[in-house]
Amino acid sequence: MLSRRSIRIKVMQLLYTLSRDEELSFNEVLKLYDQHVDESYQLLLYNIYVLIEITRNAEVDYKNRRKKHLPSDYDKVFTDKLFSNETIQGLIKNKSFQALSKKFQFSDRLDLDLTKKIYLDFSKEKEYENYILKKDSSKNDNLNILLEMYRYCRKSEIFEEMLVDQYLNYEDDKSLIVGGTKKILKSDNTASIDFAKEYYPEEEIVQDFGKILLKRTFQEENTLSEIIKPQLKNWDHDRVAIIDMILIKMAAIEFQDFETIPTKVTINEYLDISKDYSTPKSNEFINGMLDTILVKLTEEGKVNKSGRGLKE
Repeated sequence: MLSRRSIRIKVMQLLYTLSRDEELSFNEVLKLYDQHVDESYQLLLYNIYVLIEITRNAEVDYKNRRKKHLPSDYDKVFTDKLFSNETIQGLIKNKSFQALSKKFQFSDRLDLDLTKKIYLDFSKEKEYENYILKKDSSKNDNLNILLEMYRYCRKSEIFEEMLVDQYLNYEDDKSLIVGGTKKILKSDNTASIDFAKEYYPEEEIVQDFGKILLKRTFQEENTLSEIIKPQLKNWDHDRVAIIDMILIKMAAIEFQDFETIPTKVTINEYLDISKDYSTPKSNEFINGMLDTILVKLTEEGKVNKSGRGLKE
């Protein structure tokens, strides 16, 4: 579920926190790393949980329309199929999902007034009206309206705030959460998904890459600083942005310790991260530094790539 990019960001943020908090021990940082990874997993599940609860309002809407003394033509044909469709009902019946929702106490975190507000707003959309008016909705019709509702939700400040209020990592993991949610909704049988097995972050990414990157960058702090200082030339080491230094050190570790990751991929990934998390001029500075450091480490025989890592 998590990509190397998202793991790099988590490592960067923790190393930054460590650099600013003298009372924080590295063992505490390792625990925070595990916690942040787990929260990304929870966030995906919570995202699904919120969507289910939004659709649940369609059932209430249906019952209220049935009670009207003077129903409109639209009231007469209205159904709760946004909620009663196979995809949503499968998730509701999914034992794995329900157990995890209970474990993470999603019901206690959710403001049902907000899910009702989102539903009522979405119910005014033309796409929803057309969906309701279509007499026999196929599985594909049901899927399309769920995806349309999810698109609508992502544009909603209420929806975004609901997620951010519970999980501060939402913005960092947003693209992965969106992709994971769409994949779940598109599943042939949502009732049979093993959420613990299929969506918990892979050990190869979390442990073999992320945790080692975190440990090695911390352990080699002094050595990395000695590698970087001579390359700064006209730059004052103490005035370089902390985030920039952290990204450069992380990349230097990747050059040396992860033989299957091409050096070009490493450079591009850290340049991309710097665009979102550092200063406007950081990209050019980091690019120049990494090019110089890579040449030096290669000349010293410290960069040894194999397999996929040999690709440029």
